[in-house]
This record gives sequence, C-alpha cells and structure tokens, in this order.
Amino acid sequence: MKESDHDRPPKRGLIATLVWLGAVLFLTLSAPTLAQVTPGAFAAVPAALPAEDSSIRPFHISVPEAALTDLNRRIAATRWPDRETVNDQSQGVRLEKLRALVEYWGSEYDWRKTEARLNALPQFVTTIDGVDIQFVHVSSRHPDAMPLIITHGWLGSILELEKAIGPLTGPTAHGGRAEDAFDIVLPSIPG
Repeated sequence: MKESDHDRPPKRGLIATLVWLGAVLFLTLSAPTLAQVTPGAFAAVPAALPAEDSSIRPFHISVPEAALTDLNRRIAATRWPDRETVNDQSQGVRLEKLRALVEYWGSEYDWRKTEARLNALPQFVTTIDGVDIQFVHVSSRHPDAMPLIITHGWLGSILELEKAIGPLTGPTAHGGRAEDAFDIVLPSIPG
C-alpha cells in the first residue's frame, strides 16, 4: 500500500453500505431495540467519518393527500402524441399500451392500500455517508437464523421482495426446515 492509502478512509459504496447495515443488524439481533444501535460502537466503522445521525430509527410512510391529488391532476393533464406510424413496436411502446397504463395509475391504482402494506412491515431508516437509507428488517422466530440482505432492482422497490419474507423468515410454515431460516434486511436503493 502507498503511504497516502493509510491516511484516507476507505471508499464506501452501496455494497459496503449494505454490508455495514447488515453487520449492525446482525450484531444487534439480541439487543432490546434497534433504536439503541450506534455504529460508533463497532471497530469496523472508521473513526474519520463525519458526525451524522446514524442511529437506526423507525420509519413510516405517509404521503400527503395533496401530493396524491397533484399527481392525479398531472396524470389527467397528460398531452398525448399522435399514434405511431407503424403497426409494430419498432417506434417504442405502443400508444394504446401506454395510455392504458397511465389510465390505471391515474384512476385505479390505490396508493393508500400499498402504503398500508408497506407500513405493516417493520421499517427503519439510518443515515450513511449523508444519505438516508430506508430498510425493512424482519427477524425469524427460529433461533440461529442467518442474516441475509436482499436488494431490489433499479427502478423497483422492496415490494418486489414482499412475497419472499414469509418463506425466508419462517421456512417451516412453507415446507422448509428451521435451519433454513433467515433474518432479512431489505434496503431501499436510494433514489
């Protein structure tokens, strides 16, 4: 290593952040509450990091009704282009498909139902490198469950992983064995 490499803190990307988050949760599974965890208590956290509120705090989704009303207004005001000049997808998504999707989001999709599903999960937030990281943490009822971090794809959300929670944390209820159990962390990718 060069002399200058010893003087600067290690680079911390998304993978390092997720590993750090998983380590903190793994080390605190037996703690009375997640809110009492402070990363400064662990030697793996470099001392050179700037001070920030890195406590693990409960998280609750509550989108203001005014924001949903504004979104529906903007969807309804969509200015549509002319129909494609070809009868295939060579010019991109077909206008009729896109209009149907936008109509669904503007008049049929029930955000409050989705919000309630998300808020039924144990959600938390912590700040890492100045960015708030929201995540779901579900502990298995089986002792010795292994910690597992699962990330969703880009432009997705933790809703993609919702159906995996039960089988991973409670495998015996899904035909598995207790030793197959996981304590899972589902972080939301920032942005």
